[in-house]
Amino acid sequence: MIRLITTFFGVGRLPAAPGTWGSLAALIIGWAVVEFVGVWLLVILCALSIVIGIWACKRDLADRPTEDPSEIVIDEVAGMWIALLFPAVAFAMRDMPMVWPGPIAAFLFFRLFDIRKPWLVGRADRRHDPLGVMLDDIWAGVFAGIATMIAAALYHVVLM
Repeated sequence: MIRLITTFFGVGRLPAAPGTWGSLAALIIGWAVVEFVGVWLLVILCALSIVIGIWACKRDLADRPTEDPSEIVIDEVAGMWIALLFPAVAFAMRDMPMVWPGPIAAFLFFRLFDIRKPWLVGRADRRHDPLGVMLDDIWAGVFAGIATMIAAALYHVVLM
């Protein structure tokens, strides 16, 4: 059960770039949840992915506490859902469906911050412990969400 959680039901075992696959799976699921159920469910899923992800990573990495195996993608799922919350809430506040540029921008910014690991993302990654496995992607999600909103503001206010 722990491995199912940390690999997000096996997505982390897909060949080549498991973090991107995990992020893409989270994007598709998160976008569908927002569109067909509502942003409130994404908030709940996001909180659950963080809490359960921290617990599962601690359990999965108990015998290898300094590792961050690439097949563990629950951290990418949590981070991607955090990034997706920003445009989802913005669209929900305007009572509009979440259109494609917002979620795609959140995905691209999240992958950028997750791969480049600037500032707090890198600091969390350098913890080299199970909590750090989750924290770097949580920070990447926050920064990606902020970057998505800045990009949207620039596009809609400056370029339009």
